Amino acid sequence: MTAIDTSPSPETRAITQSPGQRVALVTGAAGGIGREIVRGLMARDYLVYLSSRAAESAQQAVDTLMDEAPRGEVRPCVLEMTCTEHLRDVIAMIKARDGRLDVLVNNAGIYLEAPHLEPARPTLALEQPVEMVRESLETNLLGAYQLTQLAVPLMQRHGEGRIVNVSSGSGQLAEMGAGDIGYRLSKAGLNAMTRVFAAELQGSGILVNAMCPGWVNTGVGGPDAPRTPQQGADTALWLATLPDDGPSGGFFRDRQPIAW
Repeated sequence: MTAIDTSPSPETRAITQSPGQRVALVTGAAGGIGREIVRGLMARDYLVYLSSRAAESAQQAVDTLMDEAPRGEVRPCVLEMTCTEHLRDVIAMIKARDGRLDVLVNNAGIYLEAPHLEPARPTLALEQPVEMVRESLETNLLGAYQLTQLAVPLMQRHGEGRIVNVSSGSGQLAEMGAGDIGYRLSKAGLNAMTRVFAAELQGSGILVNAMCPGWVNTGVGGPDAPRTPQQGADTALWLATLPDDGPSGGFFRDRQPIAW
């Protein structure tokens, strides 16, 4: 069973979805930037599905957020981005339970070359094994690609939606440098994916954008990063809640356009 049972119980505080309440799915949201995006959407009275690879971490994050939040609702779900069955099951669950999906935030990602991780792994293109590159592409790009394909028809039922791809400046061709080859390729691909989906969905009411959160103090960014998860989540929240005349097909940092 892919999704955790979130039916009301004496031990769990549940909030009944209100008519017209917007529904969001945030991947990789048990901690860091993802959890702050969930928190921000809850504050805006969204019903949010919080996904994690592990059921326990998803439930712990949900319990914490439900204790803190005066508004919104959050439900845990297990989602391995490299598993097509998981991706299909989560979207099918949301369709069956809520009949709509208004926001998809593709936040889940890995940074295998991160300098704070031990043991250190090859980072240069001349040295990094193709298996390591493939792992980055499968999680950071192809998982988001499949999930977006599955989510769009549910958004089209209501003629609107917001898709936010959490990318990185490491994927900017304008500032591309050496090292971190798997991570760079996956994020550059995510940026290209953003442009293609935005073009294909032009005029549909579904806005598709990418953002760079900056260097954030999380498990991915490491302990020396200067930005807080809340700061990293701000632009994603802005893009997730854009008005109907908002931008689509853009790349943003601190709510400002940046070069591809």
